[in-house]
Amino acid sequence: MEIVKLLNAMPGAAAQGLIWGLMAIGVYITYRILDVADLTVDGSIATGGAVAAVLITSGCNLYVALIAAFAAGMVAGLATGLFHTGMGIPAILAGILTQLGLYSINLRIMGNKANMAISVNNFKLLVSSRNVRQLSLQNPILILAICTVILICLMYWFFGTEFGCSLRATGANGHMARAQGINTERNKVIGLMISNGIVSLSGALLAQYQGFADVGMGRGAIVIGLAAVIIGEVVFAKLFHNFALKLLAVSIGAIIYYMVIQVVLWAGLNTNDLKLLTALVVGIFLAIPYWRNQLRSRTLNVRKGEDHA
Repeated sequence: MEIVKLLNAMPGAAAQGLIWGLMAIGVYITYRILDVADLTVDGSIATGGAVAAVLITSGCNLYVALIAAFAAGMVAGLATGLFHTGMGIPAILAGILTQLGLYSINLRIMGNKANMAISVNNFKLLVSSRNVRQLSLQNPILILAICTVILICLMYWFFGTEFGCSLRATGANGHMARAQGINTERNKVIGLMISNGIVSLSGALLAQYQGFADVGMGRGAIVIGLAAVIIGEVVFAKLFHNFALKLLAVSIGAIIYYMVIQVVLWAGLNTNDLKLLTALVVGIFLAIPYWRNQLRSRTLNVRKGEDHA
């Protein structure tokens, strides 16, 4: 009976993983491509949910609401970029400043309310948790999987263009990129805008899936995003070398993360300890590459010692 409950919870975990996987792709752009620690995402994901909820409840077209959520996230990324490049504020502090400001802005967007309901009974939504176990085209897992593939294809195309390559060069070696005439400051701003646009879009989908937007729905989002990135890299490092496959690994990493969380909750973990578990999971997966390199170094040293002997 308990196993049945766990199996029934897995579709929901997969759907949430796909939503947060989209967010994690945005985190991947700043964390891995631009080499920037951006904490704006804790606020911009809630911004996307707030914008989408307000527009949908006002009778706006669903897809227009998603585009508006993406645009709002880009504005949040622009603010962080300008704090960082225009004012010389370190990226991590710039993200914190924008995140703090977004809390008040998100409240304003939702009419000074901490949350806003968008029930699937009253509005046309793209995804809803009510359909997660249905074998139909309305199943959010199918819809979110298609959204993930489309986003990965767009990012693969974009980062293969000349401008996309200049963004990657900015993160790989800023000094060399500047020597080649690349405007690295502009690239950082645009990269932050794209990243937070994707994060905000995932927030719009998350609000629809759970049936409400909340001003605190992004609390701890950066940790979940990093968990998805690190898990995807650790698990699929030897299999996925193509850029598109690396983005796919990030999305799968988010699914694995939510499934692991679901198993642990099923095993009886107190929900109050969930943040502690998240921190431990991220810490362990962050440490695995270091432990692996240390083991390789020791193995090589032992072999060299044997050769000299």
